[in-house]
Amino acid sequence: MMKRITTLLCLALASTAQADDATIKKVLTERFPGAVIKSISPAPVPGLFEVYANNSIIYVDAQAEYMLAGPLKDTKTKTNLTQKSIEALQTIDFASLPMDKAILTRRGKGERTLVVFSDPDCPYCQALEKELAKLDNVAIYTFLYPLEELHPGATAKADAIWCAPDRAQAWSDYMLDRKLVSPVSKCETPVQAIGALGAQLGMMGTPAIVFSNGKRVDGSIPAEDIEARLAALSGQKTTAR
Repeated sequence: MMKRITTLLCLALASTAQADDATIKKVLTERFPGAVIKSISPAPVPGLFEVYANNSIIYVDAQAEYMLAGPLKDTKTKTNLTQKSIEALQTIDFASLPMDKAILTRRGKGERTLVVFSDPDCPYCQALEKELAKLDNVAIYTFLYPLEELHPGATAKADAIWCAPDRAQAWSDYMLDRKLVSPVSKCETPVQAIGALGAQLGMMGTPAIVFSNGKRVDGSIPAEDIEARLAALSGQKTTAR
């Protein structure tokens, strides 16, 4: 009898949670039409729900009448619970990435692996390339991810770079020296497929760095920070120049 009561209670709680999720999603999409809601889950604070939308986390009540934005911190451990959730939600299955659709740049032995989603006309992507050039012993897989609405003409440049005889050199020439390879001929490019992949992964800007443990970092960061993460993953000493 007790087991049956427990089962019914669990089902009732699950049903309530689903109802709350449905209400929250309905209200938020009506009031914020641009919101792309990826997940809704109970927050660490009783009565609040954690909503992951547009690469950010907000907190709402069960009816989504009230909203809190900003980091939620554990006062005892000083842990940023919001950032911790974002990192978990943005973790990518590294092994599932279609590396054959990326430009491979090998520095040194290339024993460590890094993935970058990049737009050829994104200033922050260009800044990141200068940082990546300081790294050694790394294989960098660059997925061409032009955001045409922000940088008109970026897709054509991405296509030209992909169709170049030496893609890695063409990419480096453009990102570091702004020298665009002359289109030799049209070829089949993965740009559209990578665009769909990026959207699926919730990438709304560039650059985005993905490490071999699936952790993602949005934006350009210094070579020293990238090297520290790579070294931590491989157990090696840092080799940034």
